[in-house]
Order: sequence, then C-alpha cells, then structure tokens
Amino acid sequence: MKTKYISLIVIFFIIVIFIIFSNRNNDTGRWYSEKQVKIGEQVFLKNCASCHGEKAEKTINWKKTLSDGSYPPPPLDDTAHAWHHPKWQLMEIITDGGAKYDGKMPPFKNILTNEEKEDAIAYFQSLWSDEFYNLWLEGGGLKKKSER
Repeated sequence: MKTKYISLIVIFFIIVIFIIFSNRNNDTGRWYSEKQVKIGEQVFLKNCASCHGEKAEKTINWKKTLSDGSYPPPPLDDTAHAWHHPKWQLMEIITDGGAKYDGKMPPFKNILTNEEKEDAIAYFQSLWSDEFYNLWLEGGGLKKKSER
C-alpha cells in the first residue's frame, strides 16, 4: 500500500515538472517564447529596422508603388498585411527577398539562420494585437506550405 502511494506521488511530481517545463517554452500563449521575442528584437533591429522601423511600423503608404514601380517595405506590425501571410511564407520572403512580390527586400538566405528568421518573426508578431494574431491563426498562419 505504501509503495502505491509513493508511486502516485512520484507520478504526480513528474506531471507537475512536465507542465512547468512545457509552459516555459511557450510563455506567450503563442507559437513562440519570450526568449525568441528578445532574441528576435536584436535580429530585427540589426537586419530589418532600417527599412521596416524599430517597432515594425514604418511606411504608412506601403500600397503605393515607388517611382521605379516597386513597392516600399510594408509595416510588419498589425497595421499592414503581414498577418495575411502564413509563417512558411514569411520565412520564404525573408530567405529569398521581396522580388517575387515586386519589392526590393534583399534575400537573407546567407545572412540569417532559420532560427534567427523565426526569432525575427516572433518579435514582430509580438507587436500584433491578439485580434490580429488570432485572425492569422484562423487563416492558417501555422499551416505548412504543403498544407495550403
């Protein structure tokens, strides 16, 4: 009988520890962690802010083409259209650049690791309201490219 209680107590503590550690990886309630947001902010400030703004807010008239016919860098906060794109597509744009979308964004394929790209996305998505983050999720934000 005593062994049964000890076993139950051990199982209980294992479950509690599992819950604590799994929540530490996703302490934001979103697909990314606070740690990713902090790292992503540094990646974003170093590589993206000069065009997209420190808080991903730059370029109010992002739909209006420039004199050369290209589009300016859109804001990546929730005021533009970044929340319309699933994560795989955001990764693709960062990797390959904006030419495919009539923009001038350079490719970061040989500059940022996939982890750094995800961290940068985590940073600018942390600026999105819950309303737009949830719209992004409902629109398939976390679907894989193969699931489209």
